[in-house]
Amino acid sequence: MHGVGGRTSEQQRLRDLARLRRVRDRIDREYAQPLNVESLARGVSTSAGHLSREFRLAYGESPYSYLMTRRIERAMTLLRRGDLSVTEVCFAVGFSSLGTFSTRFAELVGLPPSAYRREAAGEMAGVPACVTQRVTRPVRNREARSR
Repeated sequence: MHGVGGRTSEQQRLRDLARLRRVRDRIDREYAQPLNVESLARGVSTSAGHLSREFRLAYGESPYSYLMTRRIERAMTLLRRGDLSVTEVCFAVGFSSLGTFSTRFAELVGLPPSAYRREAAGEMAGVPACVTQRVTRPVRNREARSR
């Protein structure tokens, strides 16, 4: 009987992980859409609190933090390209407020978006996009302290 219960709990754990991957994949695909934890939780038939706790256990950050990181990563790419204004980039990656975008960007990157664009324009000239993305990935302050 013990083996059956263990197998059931393992199957449940795998189902839970698959559900969390669906949420993460949705954030990766729809980062520019108006997403919030409540709508993400509804999409996988669970509560926002439960989703947040399980997501943090699985990925080390909340769904909201993961969404903000995806948006800022994409913003960094668009700012390096240089053909959009900071305001256009802000709205293109899903922020509805330039102030919130600038604050989050500075928190994750260490520079305001306009300063980042000026610095990145010269530094990354000629570097392949795949290398640029890896090298410029934003690091949260708490992650930087633990390294």
